[in-house]
Amino acid sequence: MAEVDNKDQTEMDPADMEDVEEVEEEETGEDVNSKARQLTVQMMQNPQILAALQERLDGLNGSPSGYIESLPKVVKRRVNALKNLQVKCAHIEAKFYEEVHELERKYAALYQPLFDKRSEIVRAAYEPTDEECEWKADEEEELTDEMKEKAKLEEEKKDEEKEDPKGIPEFWLTVFKNVDLLSDMLQEHDEPILKHLQEIKVEFSDPGKPMSFTLAFHFEPNEFFTNTVLTKTYKMRSDPDENDPFSFDGPEIISCTGCTIDWTKGKNVTLKTIKKKQKHKGRGTVRMVTKTVPNDSFFNFFSPPEVPESGEVDEDSEAVLAADFEIGHFIRERIVPRAVLYFTGEAIEDDDDDYDEEGEEADDEEGEEEADEENDPDYEPKKDTDPPAECKTQ
Repeated sequence: MAEVDNKDQTEMDPADMEDVEEVEEEETGEDVNSKARQLTVQMMQNPQILAALQERLDGLNGSPSGYIESLPKVVKRRVNALKNLQVKCAHIEAKFYEEVHELERKYAALYQPLFDKRSEIVRAAYEPTDEECEWKADEEEELTDEMKEKAKLEEEKKDEEKEDPKGIPEFWLTVFKNVDLLSDMLQEHDEPILKHLQEIKVEFSDPGKPMSFTLAFHFEPNEFFTNTVLTKTYKMRSDPDENDPFSFDGPEIISCTGCTIDWTKGKNVTLKTIKKKQKHKGRGTVRMVTKTVPNDSFFNFFSPPEVPESGEVDEDSEAVLAADFEIGHFIRERIVPRAVLYFTGEAIEDDDDDYDEEGEEADDEEGEEEADEENDPDYEPKKDTDPPAECKTQ
């Protein structure tokens, strides 16, 4: 009987063998999945495989499926009708943003009295009452009576040791130094000037005029320039481009205009004087020549590159304008409305918390991957510590 059984196994129909193989796979499915996961991890650690995969994904990204080209002519006509409807939607959206701009102008008038009072407190034109200065701390920040009394005594001691400061010294300079986007523009020679900055106001264009907004920097009298206000005006457009209407994504800044700063003699921080040696071609004598060249300064912000009527600018100017537009928009949207929170750093902490949350999510994902590897019966840590052959130093 044993011989018959062996013969039956050797002469088994191939189809029957496939059935047997399928059963075996079902029985060891977990092992197969574990090996597949391990193989995937090893593949994803191979830089050549990753590069090939990325190239493949880049090729797929944004590439048409070919389905549209395969449509009958009558269907393509209807698609064109939909695109024409989409263009009309873009024009309606443009009108929507124009009304939003009008709404911003309306509410700017409501905000302004509060901003004016903020300015008065900063520059010591108004001393807030005890009631206005009372701030209810969060439950986590609440202190015991003993700690409050101790803090009060320390503050009084500090006040006795120094003169009573007026207003809030260096308010706007501190705001600028706390914001990376602005601090990157600041130079050491800019700081004494910005100590005299008293307020930044946002002024919108009048009704019926082309969309624009002006940033007005108000300074107290100082030794650096005679201007009391430095302005920067941003012109905006809320019209779909005729050549590319589908690219419309709300109002865009199309140009900006600065102002002339009336510098006191010898105080212009946007220029610096350098001395260069010049050698006479014939006689070979050397002389020292004094030359004035541009200098890095925040106040270059008020002298942006000019945008020609054609709208075409070189790459360097385009990069400068792009950064300029971002800064102008950020000052208008964030700095002016929330200046005190950037002064205290609370607005910065909120931004950092957002990034931390993303980081924690990434850490959680990594932790899950590590747990999967540890639970994998075929996981061998020593194998993972060795880089693939392609990564090893030659």
